[in-house]
Amino acid sequence: MPSSTDAWGLWEDRFADFLDFQTADAAHDRAHVERVAATARRLAQSETAQMDVVMPAAWLHDCVVLPKDAPDRASAARRAADTARDFLTDEGYPEQWIPDIEHAIAAHSYSGGTEPETAEAKVVQDADRLDALGAIGIARCFTVGGALDQSLYNPDDPFCDDRAPEDDAYTLDHFYAKLLRLPETMRTDAGRTEAKRRAAYMRSYLERLDGEIDTD
Repeated sequence: MPSSTDAWGLWEDRFADFLDFQTADAAHDRAHVERVAATARRLAQSETAQMDVVMPAAWLHDCVVLPKDAPDRASAARRAADTARDFLTDEGYPEQWIPDIEHAIAAHSYSGGTEPETAEAKVVQDADRLDALGAIGIARCFTVGGALDQSLYNPDDPFCDDRAPEDDAYTLDHFYAKLLRLPETMRTDAGRTEAKRRAAYMRSYLERLDGEIDTD
């Protein structure tokens, strides 16, 4: 694997070129991938995880993206893992790392059902979930809700005080169905700390929103 910054840059250019041929929604674009890769690098340093696995997995974790409302959405991570494996093999990436990269990609998904079994998989999963939290998480959530033509919130109970979240109908419900639950799913110490900080910001946003939409 690359032993220098220049060599890593060349590999990352190849990953980016490959992703440019893939279709993605606005919440899973190249900017998302670059953020996840940067976060994964920081987490990997904290966890002493193997960069040779973490960085390709972070860059390629969304090389297959299915719409949020697709019936086979849960298979996206497994399909991305298979696609990444084939790409890395064809590109001559060191063979010894590919199975762990494949596992890290398959295990990153919230809905995929694959448990991360390695430090590297835990880092990639945490990095991806952190991008669903904080200011960027709020922006991504509303971007996806708009693309799905969802209502912003339920006017009778915007914050799910007396009902179960319906995030297939109301964008704001996704905060309660998934996003605010993410900190308790973090696998690394550094990821957990950052997730709590970002979730606190989201709660402060919701408090502000509550004041602005209050019609009483």
